[in-house]
Amino acid sequence: MWLPWKAALALAAALAIVPFLVVVGLFAKPRHRGWQYALSFARETAVVLGLYALWQFAGTLSLLHVTGAVARGRWISDLSHDLHLPNELTVQHAVLHSSLLVQALNIFYATMHFPGMIAFLLWTFVRHRGRYPQVRNTMVLVTGSSLAIQLIPVAPPRLTPGLGFVDTPALFHQSVYAPVGTPGPDQLSAMPSVHVAWAVLVALGVIVISTSPRRWWIVAHPILTVLAVVATGNHWWFDGIVAVWLIGLAIVVERVLYVVFLTARSRVARVDYPIVREVVRERV
Repeated sequence: MWLPWKAALALAAALAIVPFLVVVGLFAKPRHRGWQYALSFARETAVVLGLYALWQFAGTLSLLHVTGAVARGRWISDLSHDLHLPNELTVQHAVLHSSLLVQALNIFYATMHFPGMIAFLLWTFVRHRGRYPQVRNTMVLVTGSSLAIQLIPVAPPRLTPGLGFVDTPALFHQSVYAPVGTPGPDQLSAMPSVHVAWAVLVALGVIVISTSPRRWWIVAHPILTVLAVVATGNHWWFDGIVAVWLIGLAIVVERVLYVVFLTARSRVARVDYPIVREVVRERV
């Protein structure tokens, strides 16, 4: 089981307080480059843990409003049919012939999304530090917008009755979700798919940032993720489509905010502050 949201939030607060104490001067500001790197790493880890805590907590909020989740699931199924998207049931039936494959996909769905994103963030932070802020901000925007949408409960295929889907995680006792209406990871936060959003974001980031000719192998990650979420009955195709759309929107928003930030900073830099200049001269 993943870290509970309260524990993640407490750990995030603990990691965030050290850079804060350094800023306000309670600790001597370390000049060694290694210390500066460690403080930056602690701050970024606190951001990721805080976002993770928010993700876990958001699942408990949607438990308060489960009415209409099945109807919304059926509506998505009908919409997918009207748009002539492939039938999710066909994919699931194709893998049900092998119990080992189904169990492997259940495990992939339950375990790979969070470690994959953490490994990608670590790789970017260590190897491509200049690109890290853009990656982090885009990830925050994608995840935050996904969580906001997920407050509206939507039943996944395996919980939409009458369509023939099998609840494969429950079938093999591999479910990571708590029963509907009880505290724990929410089964009705199916729209959009954060699994797909993170997998596509990781693949896109590696392809754009890396220069290795082997970087294209990362495409296997979102492909396997889409296969896992659909074959296990955890998501509709449309959940992934919306997730990819949110990535595109987040990239645009992040760039616009970045330009606004640079413009504001350049204007501040051109302003002359005699009082501040005098204080700095006295301290020097």
